[in-house]
Amino acid sequence: MSGEEGLIVRHYQVEGRVQGVGFRWFVQREAAEIGLRGWVRNSPHGHVEAVAAGSPEQIAELEAAMKRGSRGSRVDRLRIHNLEDSEADALTEFHIEGAV
Repeated sequence: MSGEEGLIVRHYQVEGRVQGVGFRWFVQREAAEIGLRGWVRNSPHGHVEAVAAGSPEQIAELEAAMKRGSRGSRVDRLRIHNLEDSEADALTEFHIEGAV
């Protein structure tokens, strides 16, 4: 995917009531349906972190879903950081990190 035209790689930090409410599974399902690569995980600070790579349209769709949140969640803030395209090289099918 490296060097692919129009590829966007972003890191997200989602703040609010996003742990213990199925938010990671919601993000994973949405991202997989959209066709993104990357991961989502709980952070030790009570947030949810994610990295996603895809086209601008795919990324916009995921961001809209994350702002909306899953049932039972409350998204207070979505922090977005752009990453270098080369970060996509290590990304595989979208998955939940650290899930047991």
